[in-house]
Amino acid sequence: MIRVVVADDQQAVRAGLVLILDGAPDVEVVGQAADGEEAVALCRELAPDVAVLDVRMPRLDGISATREIVAADLADVLVLTTFDLDDYVFGALRAGAAGFLLKDTDADGLVDAVRTVARGDGFIAPAVTRRLIKAFAATAPDPPDALRTAVAELTPREREVLACLGQGLSNQQIAKRLDLAESTTKTHVSRILTKLGLRTRVQAALVAQDLNLR
Repeated sequence: MIRVVVADDQQAVRAGLVLILDGAPDVEVVGQAADGEEAVALCRELAPDVAVLDVRMPRLDGISATREIVAADLADVLVLTTFDLDDYVFGALRAGAAGFLLKDTDADGLVDAVRTVARGDGFIAPAVTRRLIKAFAATAPDPPDALRTAVAELTPREREVLACLGQGLSNQQIAKRLDLAESTTKTHVSRILTKLGLRTRVQAALVAQDLNLR
């Protein structure tokens, strides 16, 4: 069972999210929050698998809440927002969010995103993956020298996988493109994250874009 905390300051939206997620046979909403501070507190108390957070919330916004939750390894974070490529979205991804989902996503899309994040994969709404990553990379500062060095020390295959992450490809798509088993792809992604000192594949995708890997 995937245990989820949902945080949104709009009660009607929050209730809708809870209704959808609780309707899935393998998902259970164990806590609800109306702001970022409450979301962090619930994650500390309940240790959910996934925290679904609205970006713009009172007291503590979704970026700060994401940063605290990820830093303390309390849960993987799936961010919900409207799609306007603003600093809120970028900040949430840099803070370590494992997924990015549009608020107008349908019920099946929401449940699928939660499942994807829960099993350790990153998730960005398919319709906006490449646009989001490229737009962020265009405004991001240059990667530090230590990160450039770490990327240079990856194996050729790991660099290929990292480049695919930068294009927004899933593990299944990477496996097909590089003629690998999906389990092998997952292993490569895990090693890349460890070697680069990153927490999520989304962060790795941003690094690939920053370095213009192809």
